[in-house]
Amino acid sequence: MVTTMSATFPQMSCIHTFRTQSPLVRFKSTRNRVGSGSWSIRVSPASTGPGEIALAQHRSEDKQLQMGIAEFYDESSGVWEDIWGEHMHHGFYNQDSTVSVSDHRAAQIRMIEESLRFAGVSEDPRKWPKSIVDVGCGIGGSSRYLVKKFGAKSVGITLSPVQAHRANALAAAQGLAHKVSFRVADALEQPFPDGQFDLVWSMESGEHMPNKAKFVGELARVAAPGGTIIIVTWCHRDLGPTEKSLHPWEEDLLKRICDAFYLPAWCSTADYIKLLESFSLQDIKSADWSPHVAPFWPAVIRSALTWKGLTSLLRSGLKTTRGALAMPLMIEGYKKGLIKFAIIACRKPE
Repeated sequence: MVTTMSATFPQMSCIHTFRTQSPLVRFKSTRNRVGSGSWSIRVSPASTGPGEIALAQHRSEDKQLQMGIAEFYDESSGVWEDIWGEHMHHGFYNQDSTVSVSDHRAAQIRMIEESLRFAGVSEDPRKWPKSIVDVGCGIGGSSRYLVKKFGAKSVGITLSPVQAHRANALAAAQGLAHKVSFRVADALEQPFPDGQFDLVWSMESGEHMPNKAKFVGELARVAAPGGTIIIVTWCHRDLGPTEKSLHPWEEDLLKRICDAFYLPAWCSTADYIKLLESFSLQDIKSADWSPHVAPFWPAVIRSALTWKGLTSLLRSGLKTTRGALAMPLMIEGYKKGLIKFAIIACRKPE
């Protein structure tokens, strides 16, 4: 059972858009406005070493990032649900197929089913997962679908109080409150004992994690022996054998996306695989599903440009509007081969 993280991790090619790169940077007392409240950090250079200063700075940045993510989804989840429904993730489309507007919600269900199939989750009812955690659950669409499919019990976690409240309300309305529940919690410090879940599900939440090693470590920790871990997430392209970093234009494009969607560090699929290997997880496999999600962002843009979409955006607030304006950047990233829509699955040893 994995209970702690290794002392060292493989070299990763993540780009960091919220972190100061030099641990020697010294800073005075600062106060940063976040939403309608405020948050401050004070560090005394006279009594604190460079390493401690850097650690305090990282913690403060992570805290600020978490608050930004929570506020972003507090503000935008209602708009998304109103237009796209309860599944807050990409759809899975057959390549080169003609896609009608009515197909998009069905494509989101296909994304769930194809993810289960890719991970090798058994069709045999005797082998179905009995306990599930939905890490970064949104308003609970995946959890409720999986509970109904497998007859399992599930718990979802999110940084957004608005999402957790709405997810629980939808579960109650669908008669599933005895099977599934949702709470506000940090995916990097999950409030669960070791080895609790047969299926650990992360559908498009990994991109928000500032510490990918800790994120993977928590997924491994809460997975039961023999349990399945499924990570579906945005990544940047794998680096070539002679590359040490992305090109400057690629880093610039990702930074602009990060600023709009409250994302910290991007990493590659290869980086995730190295991390999973460092925790001795088994049957690790991955795939690039970028071609299967290609119709998604153009469809989201079209929905945002309808009268209903525009009025919803205007009511929702600045963060949601800024995210909507960044959607063409996602399309650009996919078209240029920089952004990859990755699925990664593995199993915890018995």
